[in-house]
Amino acid sequence: MKPPPFEYCVAESVEAAVAALAEAGGEAKVLAGGQSLVPMLNFRLLRPSVLVDINRIPGLSHIKDDVDVVRVGALTRHHQLETSPVITAHLPVLRAAMAHVAHLAVRNRGTIGGSLTHADPAAELPMMALLLDATIAIASPQGQRTAAARDFFLGALSVALEADELVTEIVFPKLPPGTGWGFEEVSRRHGDFALAAVGVTLTKTDGKIAETRIAIAGADEKAVRADEAEALLKGKALEPKLCDAACEAARARVNPNTDLHASADYRRHLVGALTGKALAAAWERA
Repeated sequence: MKPPPFEYCVAESVEAAVAALAEAGGEAKVLAGGQSLVPMLNFRLLRPSVLVDINRIPGLSHIKDDVDVVRVGALTRHHQLETSPVITAHLPVLRAAMAHVAHLAVRNRGTIGGSLTHADPAAELPMMALLLDATIAIASPQGQRTAAARDFFLGALSVALEADELVTEIVFPKLPPGTGWGFEEVSRRHGDFALAAVGVTLTKTDGKIAETRIAIAGADEKAVRADEAEALLKGKALEPKLCDAACEAARARVNPNTDLHASADYRRHLVGALTGKALAAAWERA
């Protein structure tokens, strides 16, 4: 299979990239790692008139420890996230999730910006951005803006990004002291997209939960936060009955589809089971 014909533009700066996107009038696509884009081109699911290659733009591949946050450039490869000492020290749940992303060859090329803007409902990185309350920096011909992860993901393969805009950086707040984490995923084979995945962070103070965050992927049209389950846990110790109630609230939060890989009921069951395991792990680590 071959992609449809397109013009190829190499951008040497962010300004040049967004200018090329604007000039194409909505008919351009950004080429970063290409791990999702190229297969979609080959299947003729996309027919852009222009590909804007951003791989030569300096300053878009970095992982920076910056006081209370970790800054990650949009061209940072998955394998860099998986092996970074900064990520391991401050965002260990993100490092754990990266081991589930596809296979090493894909992780060597795939980028965090590409994964977030592709917004596959079963992908790990959109869920991690949601779990960790990330902020996404976006450039356009009009200047710079930011978007909270909660507002960025609109639906399956849909994000709040205009045709002439480019994601440049993702900012993750560091986890506070006393925070544990858990990550659980089920897929048909290692490296496949998740049938369901759950990430948890849990901050413990005086033997009780001061704050918890629960994010779910693979069981709805986009990654979601289990807000009701989070509210149930706040201010309490994680006991079996409370954990069961949180798992039930997490199951109620999602609206999965049935497809050739799994039924909706099975995905919903997985969400509950994985939430329980992730909460237990986070409580133990906190």
